[in-house]
Amino acid sequence: MRLKDFAKSGHPPTLFSAFLYFDISFMVWVLIGVLGVHIAGDFGLTASQKGLLVAIPILGGSLVRIPLGILVDRIGPKRTGTLGQLLVLIPLVWAWLFGRTLHEIIAFGLLLGIAGGSFAVALPLASRWYPPRHQGLAMGIAGAGNSGTVLAALLAPRLAEAIGWHNVFGLAMIPVVLTLMTFIVLAKDSPSQPAPKPLRSYLGLCREHDTLWFCLFYSFTFGGFVGLASLLVIFFHDQYGLSKVMAGNFTALCVFAGSFLRPFGGYLADRFGGTRMLTALFLCASLGLMAIGALPPLWLVTTLLFLVMAILGMGNGSVFQLVPQRFRDQIGVATGVVGAAGGLGGFLLPSFLGVVKDATGSYGVGFFCFGVVGLGCLTLLRAVQRGWHGSWLSQTIEALRMPSQLAAQKE
Repeated sequence: MRLKDFAKSGHPPTLFSAFLYFDISFMVWVLIGVLGVHIAGDFGLTASQKGLLVAIPILGGSLVRIPLGILVDRIGPKRTGTLGQLLVLIPLVWAWLFGRTLHEIIAFGLLLGIAGGSFAVALPLASRWYPPRHQGLAMGIAGAGNSGTVLAALLAPRLAEAIGWHNVFGLAMIPVVLTLMTFIVLAKDSPSQPAPKPLRSYLGLCREHDTLWFCLFYSFTFGGFVGLASLLVIFFHDQYGLSKVMAGNFTALCVFAGSFLRPFGGYLADRFGGTRMLTALFLCASLGLMAIGALPPLWLVTTLLFLVMAILGMGNGSVFQLVPQRFRDQIGVATGVVGAAGGLGGFLLPSFLGVVKDATGSYGVGFFCFGVVGLGCLTLLRAVQRGWHGSWLSQTIEALRMPSQLAAQKE
């Protein structure tokens, strides 16, 4: 696949807008997680409470993704994205000026989920401009906006040390407003926007077995990525005794791998097939997580987390190489449903790890159990992909081969 052909096949300004919107939204979405050590210090939280604290915005993102997906199909991704960016300013102002009690933090944490819902907007915005043979790379580039976690992990702890964690939320409004202005100018809805469907048709999509499988697989890959990205600052600080700023640096390093390898995962899925990629990625991620469960020395656990986050990031790209092919006419709602499942996985993971930490005194058992879940996903993928190859996936593979066959004939 030549990059020139990819650029000509879609609308690069919209793809950039989708990436930027997702990037800054993701940065805002995980702010509570990367500031978790500072916030927990003010309120004297246990490990379970810390896990719940950083998981709350992820739950909010999970809840809001389906409504945003429906809006994408009914009013278009550009209008929906503009509305979402305006609404996310509300919890930022609240956290900046108020947020003096734990109940307030939980409340505005839920509202920060609006930023996490950007996933259900950015991906359809980009996807509808590109043909099936370029879906993996297009969705990977747009989805690489989860690199906003790197910005949050690098900058937020440092800023909190200098100006206090409340003011970090106030400063976050600046890139949100700048991104909104860029989005309004550059983003454009695809002319292939499908006609809105009756609401009852969305329930039918939720009954599809394939929807459930994608939800499960994405809850492991994306849920694992965002759940760990939100918890790793606390993990490095509490388990390995790193300072708040240094824990943020180590988190940024690990998150960097998953964020920027997501497009590569989509590209490889375009080339070798989404199911083949997921098979290899599930296996490698599971083994890596089990090794982390042994809580090896800092240098080794950092290396393992770097690799696991990279694998999970590529897994995100691989899952969403498949989703638009299966649900081309309902990509907005399909993205919302599958994305909601990913957010739910991201909510459960840090909550579970926090409970395990309180019960056992370390995070090791929790990581090992998460690795076992990955092996379960691998087993189920191997079982269901046979049916996919006998139906919609075989048709997609044939469609992907046609352009290369035509090019060969011209040569």
